[in-house]
Amino acid sequence: MRILFIGEIVGKEGVYTVKTLLPELKERFSPDFIVANADGTTGGWGIGKNHSIYLHKLGIDVLTSGDWIYFKKDMVPHIAKSSYLLRPANFPPAAPGRGYRTYHKGGKTLGVINLIGQSGFPRIHGSNPYTYLPSLVSRLKESTPHIIVDFHAHTTAEKYTMFFMADGMVSGVFGTNSRVQTADERILPGGTAVICDAGRTGSQMSVQGLDPQPEIRRFLTALPQKGKTSWDGLALCGVLLETDENGKAVSFERLNIPCPPPPHLQDEEEESETSPPDEAL
Repeated sequence: MRILFIGEIVGKEGVYTVKTLLPELKERFSPDFIVANADGTTGGWGIGKNHSIYLHKLGIDVLTSGDWIYFKKDMVPHIAKSSYLLRPANFPPAAPGRGYRTYHKGGKTLGVINLIGQSGFPRIHGSNPYTYLPSLVSRLKESTPHIIVDFHAHTTAEKYTMFFMADGMVSGVFGTNSRVQTADERILPGGTAVICDAGRTGSQMSVQGLDPQPEIRRFLTALPQKGKTSWDGLALCGVLLETDENGKAVSFERLNIPCPPPPHLQDEEEESETSPPDEAL
């Protein structure tokens, strides 16, 4: 099985990047499933109902998330009836939506688990993800040996602890949340592919996909600043995983693919100050 995992989609710039590059990636890699983290899709924080529907229509089979999943109010009723959307499985049991599922496509079945870490999330306090993982994997393995985990966590220590615990249990564990792609992709001895952060899809010449100037002022003044997303240096980041019939990783490739800006921005000097035409999204 071949799985394309797209790093966190940030802003309308990230949506534009996915729309522009995904047809080429489908033709080039022929993935059986496409999974993407969408925790920063709508304005850099959370994902709204319309963006989730649009990304699914573009061909993304599963959208994972993190601590911002309910930041847009229309997501609360929408996630409960949208099987392609996942929230962290170790959220409180009464939280809307689900944190793991099996997905069927072209005669193949993929299990996807979404978990959140415990460090550095002042608004959200998820249950221990390490105690959740074995039981979730056991349930999914009743249907498929092909299982991936989106581990939305802050610290590298927490992520690597999860990597080594999950080795041999799942096909891959992909870190998200920092929105900066790391160069530590590898296949562990038990056949699990891991990377500390799959990166972000959207502006790379930015602060986590956001215009640098408000972020600089935030540190200089200690005053709240209204952040805005950026069009500078678009790229799609992610990983491509191939598994054998037992769900073990046999190849694992990190992707960082540049994307040309919308035509009306290509000749403008101040790209980050301009929005794309509506038809671009």
